[in-house]
Amino acid sequence: QVYLVESGGGSVQAGGSLRLSCRTSGINFKIHRMGWYRQAPGKQRDLIAAISSDGSTNYTESVKGRFTISRDNARNTVWLQMNSLNVEDTADYYCQTTWRSANYWGRGTRVTVSS
Repeated sequence: QVYLVESGGGSVQAGGSLRLSCRTSGINFKIHRMGWYRQAPGKQRDLIAAISSDGSTNYTESVKGRFTISRDNARNTVWLQMNSLNVEDTADYYCQTTWRSANYWGRGTRVTVSS
């Protein structure tokens, strides 16, 4: 069974920081590309950051320079460090991976940024 469990969300004022974690089990984590998505109220779920098995990363334009995705293969964990948060970053954040052509998601963690 594949499990992804996010944590680290919360409420923060604009300009603040949060670090999200996604702990995984049931997969050979080190070979998996991992993604962080977010879904704001009334909007679709969008990919914001991804990290490949070789450690290469990519980001959507709106978070470049503010968010950093990283991974620890020994801990089967991927993180999302979020700095300089603004109200537009308010959303539910999900980690995701694909295995045997199926997408797996955690339940998400909520981030609320107030002005």
